[in-house]
Amino acid sequence: MTITQPAPARPALLDLSQQVAAPQVTIILPTYNEAGNIEKLIDRTLQALASHPGGAEILVVDDNSPDGTWQLAGQKAQANPQQVRLIHRTTERGLTSALNRGIKEARGEWVGWMDCDMSMPPEAWPRLAEALAQGADVAIGSRYVPGGSDEAHTLTGRLFSRAINVWAGLLLGWSIKDYTSGFVMARRQVFTGLTLRGDYGEYCIDLLYRARQAGYKIVELPYICVPRMAGESKTAQNAWGYLKRGVNYVKVLFSLRFGGKEFTESSR
Repeated sequence: MTITQPAPARPALLDLSQQVAAPQVTIILPTYNEAGNIEKLIDRTLQALASHPGGAEILVVDDNSPDGTWQLAGQKAQANPQQVRLIHRTTERGLTSALNRGIKEARGEWVGWMDCDMSMPPEAWPRLAEALAQGADVAIGSRYVPGGSDEAHTLTGRLFSRAINVWAGLLLGWSIKDYTSGFVMARRQVFTGLTLRGDYGEYCIDLLYRARQAGYKIVELPYICVPRMAGESKTAQNAWGYLKRGVNYVKVLFSLRFGGKEFTESSR
């Protein structure tokens, strides 16, 4: 079962997407237990894109967060239905599944997404949008191009990320520096033939590699990844956790490079 906001209590708003021009940009916010971040993230994202000439909307896709994230997002949607929408999923789970749902429901021709823990700056969206305006098909926020850095994770986490990206470079090519970015904006047409696959960060490796192989132009722009503002991290918390998660990354890398069985997404 999936519940979509604005709430049925305001039926006049349900057909609003038919009454106003579609925005150029849709930003998908896939959430699970981000009550301490979601309101500020929505506000900062709207502010960052306030002057975007084509207009922008936010689409929150929440997996029935027990901490009330979806209720807070729903309040934002009711207060500003032209720019904020909520998809409240009660039976579906998973980051990649949420992103695919958001892409399907997006009204914008340019579709982006980011982590919802405030580690990625919404203020960077105009730069990614400008990259698309200048001809890129995919623009990503990158920690590993000049000007970017990772201040969010522990030494173990940073070493893990670097190792995965080095392996990705060796196996898939060095034209992309941050294969595990997760801070993405792309033209809708990119997703016509490229459905997101995977479970966690490996979906981004798969997407970027296949997009490049399909001939799409990918641009990386630097950003500084900072510690989450509130709530509990969904990344691994120790070396063993990173190793367990790393198995999926390695499987994806070898599958893309050498072929083999497709991987599938699992629950969050």
